[in-house]
Amino acid sequence: MPARAQMQYLSEELKQLEDKGLRFKLRVLEGEQLPVSVFDGRRVINLSSNNYLGLCTHPKLREAALDATRRLGVGSGAVRTISGTMELHMELEQLLARFKHTDATVVFQSGFTANSGTVGAIMGREDYIISDALNHASIIDGARLSRATIKVFPHKDCNAAEAILKELQPLPGRKLLITDGVFSMDGDIAPLPDLCALAEKYGAVMMVDDAHASGVLGRNGRGTVDHFNLHGRVDVQVGTLSKAVGALGGYVAGSADLIEFLHLRGRPFLFSTSHPPAVAATCIAAIQVLEEEPERIQRLWDNTRFFKDGLKTLGYDTGESETPITPIMVGEGRKAMEFSRALFQNGLFATAIAYPTVPEGKARLRTIVTATHTQEELGQALDILHQVGRAQGLI
Repeated sequence: MPARAQMQYLSEELKQLEDKGLRFKLRVLEGEQLPVSVFDGRRVINLSSNNYLGLCTHPKLREAALDATRRLGVGSGAVRTISGTMELHMELEQLLARFKHTDATVVFQSGFTANSGTVGAIMGREDYIISDALNHASIIDGARLSRATIKVFPHKDCNAAEAILKELQPLPGRKLLITDGVFSMDGDIAPLPDLCALAEKYGAVMMVDDAHASGVLGRNGRGTVDHFNLHGRVDVQVGTLSKAVGALGGYVAGSADLIEFLHLRGRPFLFSTSHPPAVAATCIAAIQVLEEEPERIQRLWDNTRFFKDGLKTLGYDTGESETPITPIMVGEGRKAMEFSRALFQNGLFATAIAYPTVPEGKARLRTIVTATHTQEELGQALDILHQVGRAQGLI
C-alpha cells in the first residue's frame, strides 16, 4: 500500500540514508543469545551482544523466571503507584541497595527511562546540567525534558567542566554534573574521581550512568563507583538490568529521599506498568550469581585482553577503549557498513555504528566479547577480521 501524501517525506528520508550507505535492516536472532548464534539463517560468531557475562541463558535465571511465572502469573497488572508493586519488586530493590551500598534503589522499566526519568525529575527550568559531550542519548533526552540549561564539556575534559562550574557557581539554581561511567561507543572509563572532586568543590549534584559498568567493573560488578572506591560521593547512580545482568530494566541507587522523590515525580515510574514477575525474579537471581560466580567477570576480562591484543597485532585502531566495548575505527559511514556486511557473510557479526550515533567521520564497528566466548572462537573472529580487513584495504 503506498504511503499517504502526508507521510511521503519519510520515503524521501529513507532514500537519502540509502544513498549514503546508511540504511540497514534489522538482523533477526534465531534461538538463544549465545557467543555463536544464528542470525538471518547464518551461523556467526556474535560480537554484537551486551550479554557480557552470559547470564541471558544461565540456568539459575531460567529457573527463577519459570518459577515466578508459575506462582505469580505473567504480568503485574498495574503501575507501581497503584496496585503493581509486588513483593518481588521490593525484594529486588532491597537487594540492589545492599549490592550498591546505598540507602535505597528504585527499578525502572529500562535503563533509558531510568536516566531520562531521573534527570527530568530532579532538575528544572531554573537549574543547570553540566554534561560530558559523549554521554548517552538517554541522559541528553532527560536533560532536555528537564528544561534546565545544558552546558556540554568536551569528552573527559575536567578542566573544561571546572570552568563551566566556576562560571555557574554564583548563579541561582541547582547544578548537576553528569557522566557515563563507561562510554557506550568508545569503551573508555570516565575520570570519576576528578569529577567527584569538582562536584564537591562547587556544590553540584554528582550523577553517573553505569549501564556498561554494571556487572563489568568493581567488586562483583558493582560499577565505577566501587571501582574507584567513591562510595558516598556520587549522589545518583544509574545501573542497568538489561546488559550484564541479562534481563531487562534499569535502576537508580541513592539516598532514601532521592528514591522516594522518584516514586512521586519520576514520570516513567508513574506511568508505566511494572515489570512482570519473571523479570523481577530473574534480576534477583542474576545479582545472586554476580555474588556467587565472580570468575565470570574474570573470564570476561581475560577474553577482552586476548581480543584487544589480537586486534592491535592486526593493525586495527581501537580508539581509547579500556573495557570489553572495543571499537574498530573505520571513519566513513558507508565503509563501516560495507565492512560489517562482509564480515557477516564470512561468519562474524560485528555491528557498524555511524552518524548520528557517532560523529561524522568516526564510524566504527562496535565489538563486545563476553565471558562465554572461547579463545578458539575469538581466534576465529580475529582470522575473519584479518582476511576481510585486508580484502577491503582497512589493514
